[in-house]
Amino acid sequence: MTTATVEKPSFLKSKIGGLPRPFWALWSGTLVNRLGTMVMPFTGVYLTQSRGLSLAAAGMVMAIFGAGQLVSQLIAGSLADRIGRRATLAGGMLATAVAMLALGYSTTLPAILVSMFVLGLVIDAYRPASSALVADLIAPAERPRAYGLLFWAINLGYAVGMTAGGWLAQSGFMWLFWFDAVSSVIFAVLVWRAIPETRPEPGDGARGGEMREVLRDRLMLAFTAVVLGDALVYSQTFTTLPVAMKLVGLSTAEFGLAMAANGVLIVVLQPLVSDWLGRWDPARTFALGIAVMGVGFAMTAFVTSTTALVVTIVVWTLGEIVTAGIAGAIVASLAPAHLRGRYAGLFGLAWAAAGMAAPLMTPLLKISASALWFTVGVIGLVTAAAGAALSPAIKRRAALNER
Repeated sequence: MTTATVEKPSFLKSKIGGLPRPFWALWSGTLVNRLGTMVMPFTGVYLTQSRGLSLAAAGMVMAIFGAGQLVSQLIAGSLADRIGRRATLAGGMLATAVAMLALGYSTTLPAILVSMFVLGLVIDAYRPASSALVADLIAPAERPRAYGLLFWAINLGYAVGMTAGGWLAQSGFMWLFWFDAVSSVIFAVLVWRAIPETRPEPGDGARGGEMREVLRDRLMLAFTAVVLGDALVYSQTFTTLPVAMKLVGLSTAEFGLAMAANGVLIVVLQPLVSDWLGRWDPARTFALGIAVMGVGFAMTAFVTSTTALVVTIVVWTLGEIVTAGIAGAIVASLAPAHLRGRYAGLFGLAWAAAGMAAPLMTPLLKISASALWFTVGVIGLVTAAAGAALSPAIKRRAALNER
């Protein structure tokens, strides 16, 4: 009598193995695209220094960009369900390349405003299609790992791209626009050649349903509110946090050095823990991550040095890592197959809305740092409690959709 033995997968294979080839094409395209993301971190500097706009005019341009982003997620989500994930992904990237170059060569305020609005519409149009594509390709148990790996690619590419962008900007801003445009085209070509269309067939209800069906889903609306709270907390990293640290006497160099801890932790830890986190209850895990983020940001009220700032960044980054792959997996578990793009679009809308709302909290700094950071902490903890409360309903919906 012989006994069959099951070979235990290697450590590396357990972290990144077992995912289909089209996923890795998407992952590679995302990495290339983020490596080329050089314009947006330096947009304010470009508008004021290279184009000579006033701070008020530059603020108006960025607000127009935000308005485009707000609209884009719902449109892109609908397109992903109507014309397909592949066409929406590739088309969004090609449109981004054109909009980037149009912005780079715009010299008047009206032209810049139009270019920025169009760029806001198309630059993140790939996100709902990408999220729906992962849900189409990956089994529910593996989705947290897959979404976590995409998050890792985004952060790895962004960190390198931002560093290279700062260096290239010294040689001329047009280099940034061309690198961004070329990386978008490469992503589009990779998608078109290496990723099949995964949208459900018409017989499975692919052409049925509208956005109003998503908006009638009370559970998805409740979870979107939780995502909005999570995004509002995280968005402080690029809105109020730099301003607050300047007020306590930290230089931009010290702030940049401290923020490097965020990127390093994500690059090192994210691929190691995504599969492990995926074994837990999704909603409660997401809530735990939000709570840790809220505590980390609340601790910022006591920051007076670079070392103290690094400590707070480490805390909220750990929370960010916990939430990274879980949210997309929850949205995928809530959505019927033929509405995955639209559900992902509503998820993206919450992030776009938070990005526009986060700067509105800056006036709290006029009261005190404690007023701002304790408010952010409370938002995080209340959001976490709400997320945990949704756990039973999310589990029931996920079980129904997996049948």
